[in-house]
Amino acid sequence: MSFSSFPQSSSLSHALAPLGWDDAWAAEFTPYAERGLLPGRVVRVDRGQCDVMTADGIVRADTAFVTPHDPLRVICTGDWAAVEAGGNPRYVTAYLPRRTAFVRSTSSKRSEGQILAANVDHAIIAVSLAVELDLGRIERFLALAWESGAQPLVVLTKADLVPDPVTLGHLVQDVEATAPGVQVLTVSSLTGEGTDVLAAVVGSGTSVLLGISGAGKSTLANALLGEEVMEVQAAREVDGKGRHTTTTRNLLALPGGGVLIDTPGLRGVGLWDAETGVGQVFSEIEEYAEHCRFQDCAHEAEPGCEVLAALDSGALSERRLESYRKLLRENQRIVAKTDARLRAEIRRDWRLKSAEGRANYAAKRGGRG
Repeated sequence: MSFSSFPQSSSLSHALAPLGWDDAWAAEFTPYAERGLLPGRVVRVDRGQCDVMTADGIVRADTAFVTPHDPLRVICTGDWAAVEAGGNPRYVTAYLPRRTAFVRSTSSKRSEGQILAANVDHAIIAVSLAVELDLGRIERFLALAWESGAQPLVVLTKADLVPDPVTLGHLVQDVEATAPGVQVLTVSSLTGEGTDVLAAVVGSGTSVLLGISGAGKSTLANALLGEEVMEVQAAREVDGKGRHTTTTRNLLALPGGGVLIDTPGLRGVGLWDAETGVGQVFSEIEEYAEHCRFQDCAHEAEPGCEVLAALDSGALSERRLESYRKLLRENQRIVAKTDARLRAEIRRDWRLKSAEGRANYAAKRGGRG
């Protein structure tokens, strides 16, 4: 289903329902509607502008009014926006509070967060079976997905490359052990295996498609869309990696219902204040930790440590515990850097205001003289 096929009815609930518009969004939008603004969902953002699907079709709008210094508050694919009814150029004046937000840390030295998608119900983590599984990377994606508020789903793509059912079963078990509480699907866009199950899962709400380059995201998106919408490039045989087929985040309507946000391949998946998400990924370790003798147990060498006892008994693997420790350390570092950056910004603002105050005081004294 393309956006041009959406009903062009004057009823907003009817026209925008395929994009997820509901009574709760309508209630949130009431103050903007009273100002004559139009609701719409952001389907694409680039270079200070965005495409917004409204009841009257796609509108190209400027985002200058919603581009604050905080990168987590910039307009994002998936946002519900308030758009001017007319004018050239047209502007997005605000967006509704997000229900969920998928955020990662940037590679910049400023330790800023980057929002990848907003108002997402399902986070589909695409993992290629054409290369050796990287369980640590899957855990990292899962931590961000849980932290976002969306329900994660791991999709093992290119299942046709693992013809032996026993081998495939072992791979699925490894991922299931890595992703407690998360559904794991094997899918082959070539044979169609699993695509019907996946289509049923994403048939309602909004889903974001995540993974590294070469994971088969664009091929998977085409399978769900039922047409060749996304360009596909072959992955390198050496390491299974591909070039970035998708270069922007796009919101696409699915023919069976629901919408899909396709994202570029992510080279880096840094955590961003994701302590709750890490705990969810390693829920079994958190459960062991609740029974440790000491409340502040570091699970290193303390007596009565249930985590170490599980490690000794074989109930917990060394790889799993090390991954847990690594992600917690990384998350603590990014939180500390963020706090330091915020403190520095507060001090800078205070110095600027103090300087302005002194200048104003000096000007008044000079005026009296």
